[in-house]
Amino acid sequence: MAQRLGVSRASIWNALRALDGAGLVLHKVRGRGYRLPDPPHWLDRESVLAALGSKAALFDLEVVDTVESTNRTLMQRAALDAPHASCIVADLQTQGRGRRGRAWHGALGGSLTFSLLWRFQQGAGFLSGLSLAVGVALMRALMAYGVQDAALKWPNDVLHNYRKLAGVLIELQGDMHGPTAAVIGVGLNVRLPAAVRDRIDQAAVDLFSIGGAELLGRNQLLAHILAHLADVLQLFEAEGFSALREEWLGYHAYHGKNVRMVLPDGSYEEGCVSGVAEDGSLLLATPAGTRRFATGEISLRRTSSTTLDGTAA
Repeated sequence: MAQRLGVSRASIWNALRALDGAGLVLHKVRGRGYRLPDPPHWLDRESVLAALGSKAALFDLEVVDTVESTNRTLMQRAALDAPHASCIVADLQTQGRGRRGRAWHGALGGSLTFSLLWRFQQGAGFLSGLSLAVGVALMRALMAYGVQDAALKWPNDVLHNYRKLAGVLIELQGDMHGPTAAVIGVGLNVRLPAAVRDRIDQAAVDLFSIGGAELLGRNQLLAHILAHLADVLQLFEAEGFSALREEWLGYHAYHGKNVRMVLPDGSYEEGCVSGVAEDGSLLLATPAGTRRFATGEISLRRTSSTTLDGTAA
């Protein structure tokens, strides 16, 4: 490698040390060289478009090697009138973000991280159930791709056996009464090295652990997700979340279960999840009656304080 590149062996070593930060596992044999035991499966624009088939024309797709944040980049472009259905997908995000300021951790080639710009004529109030609608699209794509036992967690996570498989981050630009530009960010764990998984502050899982190497076709998986997103977003724009509500409830991992709802101010409410409203708000049955929540975090800790009808358990 050093001879071909015209540099010293020390320069090769220094350069390859950066692979650890990208989440890649590098095997080193002194005096012989280096090997990637699990080479990344690279994203390729033409492969994604070919897999999209007739729906390829809907999207303005860009594949990048690395970016700080696909959402941040697309939000900047949205303000400069980027076209509807612009999509940026990256092999590596260096400053990926989740809800409530959390970091999104991934590895080079080990995650599917992308953002999609969707322009709505409606205002922000109409879009209150958008993250749940995106969850429906993700579930449809995963099931069609052969992923079993996945479920949704209100308002924007995909779980597998109560471990996080994917998350959604939506950011909006526009007026309250419309039109509105929504940047829909999706992060999906495909194959995470142990060192990356250890940095995640909650139970996490990846597609490889669930189903093996046959689930690692990221180009085809991205095409599946984009196709289902197009179907769901077009329905959502025409009829709102109410058209998807029953399907979403069928996927919800916490429906009918006793939970703790942690609110943004740090307070909490305990009760039983009784459904979601047509605007996507969570309905929680408590001893004081049914309460609606537009934001918050369902704790993984389950309680035994209430049952579905709100009585003591």
